[in-house]
Amino acid sequence: MAEIIQRDGTWAFDGDTVRITPGLHRSVPLFRQTYGEIAVPLAAVSGIVLEPERRRGRLRLRLRLREGADPLLQATCGRLPDAADPYRLTVDADRTGVAEYVAEEIHRALLLDRVPKEPAKAYLLPGPPVPVSVRTSDGTVSFDGTRVRIDWADTSERVKRATGPRIISMGDLVQVEWLPHTGHEDGSLRFVTRETEFSKLPPEKDPYALDLWGSARRDLLTALVAAAVTARLPHPSTRAASGNGELPSRAPVPPPASDHHDVLLRRLRELGRLHRDGVLTDEEFAMTKAAVLRTF
Repeated sequence: MAEIIQRDGTWAFDGDTVRITPGLHRSVPLFRQTYGEIAVPLAAVSGIVLEPERRRGRLRLRLRLREGADPLLQATCGRLPDAADPYRLTVDADRTGVAEYVAEEIHRALLLDRVPKEPAKAYLLPGPPVPVSVRTSDGTVSFDGTRVRIDWADTSERVKRATGPRIISMGDLVQVEWLPHTGHEDGSLRFVTRETEFSKLPPEKDPYALDLWGSARRDLLTALVAAAVTARLPHPSTRAASGNGELPSRAPVPPPASDHHDVLLRRLRELGRLHRDGVLTDEEFAMTKAAVLRTF
């Protein structure tokens, strides 16, 4: 067993799995503490490096994963802030020898097991457990493993609140698009369906997107939802298998039945009023109206 324990967290390697446990110190980002322990199979690892930290005398262990092996990295596309990256560990100067030993043990195991470096053809990590729910500045997004639900906040745009809660089944989803809120620029979490994949609505008016403009620290947790959904979508390698770069077609999912006729009429009237008042453009009105009708 090769193990290193730091304030930033603990890494333990038993020859088959790198077990990463975030530290409990207040300096450890909320995202890593919320994600919790990660068990990374050796087959998902492409390499490990020990590199200098910005702070003098400190080092950083960084685990490199194979492309397509982890739904979290797939969903975030390298946009996770460095401090929130669960595959890095800050090492104090007096523990450099231990860090070198851990890195060498993992490197040796990769060579002995002849772990390939090419992209994985399936996810080798399960992603965040479900159900998962995150409250943001634009509303609360939840995922139970089969459907996504968005409940808009009072601060959401009127066009979103007029459509009511957004419920999206896995059968309707194509992919998830996630951008972090950096503190300087707003972020977003958009759920792309086959009917909305060419939509050009901005996140603040898109009824299938959350506009992330509040607490950057808390909004970062939406990456957990993005990763959990991504883990249950077809793997990116299936695009290549389809021969045209597109995802395989799915059987259409019928819209849920509902008898809330009065609610539907109220929401349509509200959308009509917003359109007449100039709050919604013709395109925004048409798309939002279609979204409401699909819900009912």
